[in-house]
Amino acid sequence: MSKIVVVGSSNTDMVVKTTKFPIPGETILGGEFFMFSGGKGANQAVAAARMGSNVTLICHTGDDIFGQRAVEEFKKEGIVTRYIGKDTNKSSGTALILVDAKGENEIVVAAGANEELSQADIESAHAAISEADVVLLQLEIPIDSVLYAAKKSFELGKKVILNPAPAQKLPAELFGYLYLVTPNETEAEILTGIKVTDRISAAQAAEKLMSMGVKNAIITMGSEGAFFKNHAIEMLVKAPRVNAVDTTAAGDVFNGVLAVGITSGRDWESSISFACRAAAISVTRMGAQASMPYLKEVEKLMDNLS
Repeated sequence: MSKIVVVGSSNTDMVVKTTKFPIPGETILGGEFFMFSGGKGANQAVAAARMGSNVTLICHTGDDIFGQRAVEEFKKEGIVTRYIGKDTNKSSGTALILVDAKGENEIVVAAGANEELSQADIESAHAAISEADVVLLQLEIPIDSVLYAAKKSFELGKKVILNPAPAQKLPAELFGYLYLVTPNETEAEILTGIKVTDRISAAQAAEKLMSMGVKNAIITMGSEGAFFKNHAIEMLVKAPRVNAVDTTAAGDVFNGVLAVGITSGRDWESSISFACRAAAISVTRMGAQASMPYLKEVEKLMDNLS
């Protein structure tokens, strides 16, 4: 069984469905309200665990009902919770999410206890990182902690995957520690200065990322699938066509499942296809972790499409 360590955030998502997004200063009447477990780190951990991987999550929650609920749910998923810190001075992270009639979303995150995830927390999880096949990172925790986790994992000979979201500029040093980086089109443009609109521009952005030190690059392109490039090969892996109702955690499902594919001996094309299909299932359902498929669902979809 593959071993994956996820270093990242844990949030509670509060979701309102609406026909359209409000413009600044506008108040509109929305539809249904939902509350789901979320946070990019936690989402990716759950996605990987549902594929049958052994997953350890390093994160921080507040000492409140949201944090308690999150940890209980992680345990139900079989995720190792030994390295989850509990903060008494900050609330658990929260995200306010609007989802429109097309399934697109707008999200504002209050980081809360996620801001307290420190280098010391990562160092305390040395044993878990030492045993991992892959260390999976995102950017809803302090960038110093992301850099420290990447460097430590790299020095221990681990494959480091960075999902560079939410989008932001990153330290140049970080890229040299990465086995794989997985931006979407917007994130790729912020990192490289190249606007990604098609396969050609995706290849240019991926080439730029590799020149910055990354060994492999995947640029996710929504319903078009995902573009992969390294020094030997490049390809565009198509995603299945589905009717999306909520795209909130699609990228997190993709990254968590991709990490499992990479650690389970699949080649690049198979790993990316596996992840695209899992993400496609997730967007047909509401919520973040609530939308995430189990391995048998992804295998069934792959069988039906083969």
